[in-house]
Amino acid sequence: MKGTISQFRSYERSVRLLMVNQFTINLGFYMLMPYLAAHLAGPLGLAGWLVGFILGVRNFSQQGMFLVGGTLADRLGYKPMIIAGLVLRTVGFATLGLVDSVPALIAASAATGLAGALFNPATRAYLAADSGERRVEAFALFNVFYQAGILLGPLVGMVLTGVDFRITCLVAAGTFAVLSVVQIRALPARRAKETKGQEGQSVLAEWRGILANRPFLLFSVAMIGSYVMSFQVYLALPLEVRRLGGEGTFGTAAVAVLFAVSGLSTILLQTKVTAWCKARMEPGRALTWGLLTMGVAFVPLLVASAVPVPGEGIGLWLLASVPPTLTALLLAVGTMIAYPFEMDTIVRLSGNRLVATHYGLYNTICGVGITLGNLLTGAALDAAQKAGLSALPWLALTALGLACTAALYGLHRTGRLAEPPVEARPEPATV
Repeated sequence: MKGTISQFRSYERSVRLLMVNQFTINLGFYMLMPYLAAHLAGPLGLAGWLVGFILGVRNFSQQGMFLVGGTLADRLGYKPMIIAGLVLRTVGFATLGLVDSVPALIAASAATGLAGALFNPATRAYLAADSGERRVEAFALFNVFYQAGILLGPLVGMVLTGVDFRITCLVAAGTFAVLSVVQIRALPARRAKETKGQEGQSVLAEWRGILANRPFLLFSVAMIGSYVMSFQVYLALPLEVRRLGGEGTFGTAAVAVLFAVSGLSTILLQTKVTAWCKARMEPGRALTWGLLTMGVAFVPLLVASAVPVPGEGIGLWLLASVPPTLTALLLAVGTMIAYPFEMDTIVRLSGNRLVATHYGLYNTICGVGITLGNLLTGAALDAAQKAGLSALPWLALTALGLACTAALYGLHRTGRLAEPPVEARPEPATV
């Protein structure tokens, strides 16, 4: 931990501030969002489909606007978009706690999603620009702060929501309000550097140029599987724990252990894993190993599906908790290996041009992939339950991991993950 702290201190102020920002953003977000559905369905008494719609609006507004948010960041500067996103989320979170009309709740949910689309691409592009040659290490440390916020947020939210959900909303909104003020006062202004041929281009011309970047698009599609697999810590693994362990105290505790293992392992090991990988392998090879680790993460569940389910007692508890926990740990390790090199690869494939826009499009592609992947995972879970084939979803997820690993390996071997030479970078025509 001392090494992580000293590494953090070695970066310039803007990079340190961006890392602390991300911790605070996740702290505020995750203290509220895990409890929003229960508030909408419980005290407000909304129908299940309406709760799903309100939550879906947030996700759709964020994923659908990432490209726009990235483009605005490249054109107007990173700092204005970060501040705009923080202010918008302050308003959205406060509104969620103060209103009970459906139109207002939908508008607030959309605002919180749009906020993420504004500050996420800008933050990552800013971090990439100011960390320079230490970009991979910076993103590794960034992930430590990211996971720390995810780990602590629900715990704070649980305490606050135990008093009143409105307090949770107002504290979360206040967190973003304070963060907005800090950014206005302390974050240096920074904007994307214009490259030759970029001056005067329209937005459509820039988008056409990015869509013509075939290696970037292939990489984006190949990485979808990593997000689908890592998301199963929130979807398939908790469902499996509760399928075997029940909905009582044991099931709740076992699910909490899943989240703790995933977050704590990243906080404690991320920088060490990144340093080890960077010293021994190229970025493309590290990405391949990361996805392979995520693919084989579901093997413990495959093996467990062949074991007869005990009726009760410690045998049932072990079967319900140990394989999912091992899977969560392996998914975390795979993400630790891949994530810093993934973020670095996006910058390299962009040719260091319109970086925030590339991040925006990348997030949109992966976001759509996550939605489709979760729908298919849910269908596989339902089919497995009806047919009595408990191994089906784990086979499908393992196959997905191996397919994405093969795709990444092919891109690496053919040199498509390397930074393009200047003459090969797309220069879209002005329209």
